[in-house]
Amino acid sequence: MRKVGLKIRTAGLVLALSALTAGCASIRDHRGYLIDQTLLDSVQPGIDNRLSVEKTLGRPTFISQFGQKDYYYVSQTVRTPPFGRPRTSDETILRVRFDAAGNVVAVDKRGMEQVARISPEGDKTPTLGRHRSLLEDLFGNIGAVGAGGTGSAAPSGPGPNGS
Repeated sequence: MRKVGLKIRTAGLVLALSALTAGCASIRDHRGYLIDQTLLDSVQPGIDNRLSVEKTLGRPTFISQFGQKDYYYVSQTVRTPPFGRPRTSDETILRVRFDAAGNVVAVDKRGMEQVARISPEGDKTPTLGRHRSLLEDLFGNIGAVGAGGTGSAAPSGPGPNGS
């Protein structure tokens, strides 16, 4: 009877430890366009146009706003570690370029090699000028507002047109 109780406790402990370690795994999430290589290969420059690309690949993630109206399809895989911020682990951007008549010129595929990682320096943005305290910001303009030529209703001297 003691062996059965020991086995149940051991099994419970193993189950509890596996549940705890499973909770520490990062979450993997896909965002954006799902790339199907077969459909992508079926888009041919010089043959397809805007309408056929939309029917084959679907509506684009976004369309360029300047210059030629290129189509962009964005696909991302994001990993979120426990108690951490989400980070993009894989990214693919498809760009379908068109000529003035709306026919496909080229299909470009870019990945994470084009992503620039920037690291800000510290918590503050360096600026030019004076460093003022809160009280100086609140009360610094007292006496300075309207200081030049205030108080008299009638001008003392010739006006702007010489009268």
